[in-house]
Amino acid sequence: MGGYAAIFTLLAQLRAIFGFTEFEVGAITASAFLAGFFAQITLSRLADTGHGARLMKIGMAVSIIGAGWMCVADSLTAWILARVLLGFGAGAVRPAMRRLAFVINPAKAGEMLGRLAAWEMVGFLVGPILSSVLFELGGITLPFFCLTAVLLAVVPFVLRVTIPGSEAPLEKPMRALLKRPAMQSCIALGVAFYLAVGAFDALWALFISDLGASQLYIGVTLSLFTLPMILVAPVAGRYASQHNLLRLLTKSLGLAVIMITSYAFIDSIWWICLPLVIHAIADAVSMPATQLAVGKASGETALAAGQGLFGAVGLIVAAVASLGGGYLYQTAGAAAVWITVASAMIVCLAFAYWRGRGLLEST
Repeated sequence: MGGYAAIFTLLAQLRAIFGFTEFEVGAITASAFLAGFFAQITLSRLADTGHGARLMKIGMAVSIIGAGWMCVADSLTAWILARVLLGFGAGAVRPAMRRLAFVINPAKAGEMLGRLAAWEMVGFLVGPILSSVLFELGGITLPFFCLTAVLLAVVPFVLRVTIPGSEAPLEKPMRALLKRPAMQSCIALGVAFYLAVGAFDALWALFISDLGASQLYIGVTLSLFTLPMILVAPVAGRYASQHNLLRLLTKSLGLAVIMITSYAFIDSIWWICLPLVIHAIADAVSMPATQLAVGKASGETALAAGQGLFGAVGLIVAAVASLGGGYLYQTAGAAAVWITVASAMIVCLAFAYWRGRGLLEST
């Protein structure tokens, strides 16, 4: 996540240094989401069949190549391809990690998912400020040299990971899961969540920069967004495991809708931090709660496949939101982006509630 944060923080600089348009910046962001979609939809089921550790190793190797390429990328094509590799690597690793979080201690799956989300957010917290400082010290390449070094340092730990597979993995899991109303509800919740993720990740740095923020302040706001997640996510995961998941997610994502709408009407780089923090707290609840809901909807025999399906749909939605958001930002402005995203989220929440009533209650 630190690598993602570094890239998101520097999007405004990529636009300035390489002359990319807002749509091209959106394409760079979307390419990683598309690659992650392909990896999760095709590879995630391997973790359920006992190949989770191998999947993590492959994902880490591909991520290192992608990060290294960013150190020398100097064209739109190079940046897109490097982001494809980094996105593919992350897409291979995440379903395996989430299966591990479920099977380590099934009774505490919600808490484990919350902790996993918190650790991911540690990277997102450190990444923006660190990448901004490194940019000031050494230009656009230094943050990516450091990212490559960090990924290489993690390799010894990945080599020692073991992830138990299911004794009776579900055959053709993607098709079977899509037929379940509870999974349909989860996917709708994921669409709502990732619509905001795609637009936010592609445009926040540009949006806050156009309001007058410096590069360092952009990094501060992104870290401000992730800090509540680190503190709230573990508690939220434990809380979610004891309460009605659909009701909880309707409230948390509904609160996010309100905050996203407010971005359209605030033009102060200082006052916008208030809804930003509230939005972060809402997302800190939504992240582990959605993953827990997906785990309950998919069952032990398709834990990784369910997480992969959910993540893949989320990534394709985020890719569309990145591209569409970039185009809409360029042609109609920021307010149009935030209001459109919020409206689409409301539709998704209504569908999720319809399909998931009575099916996503915690046991």
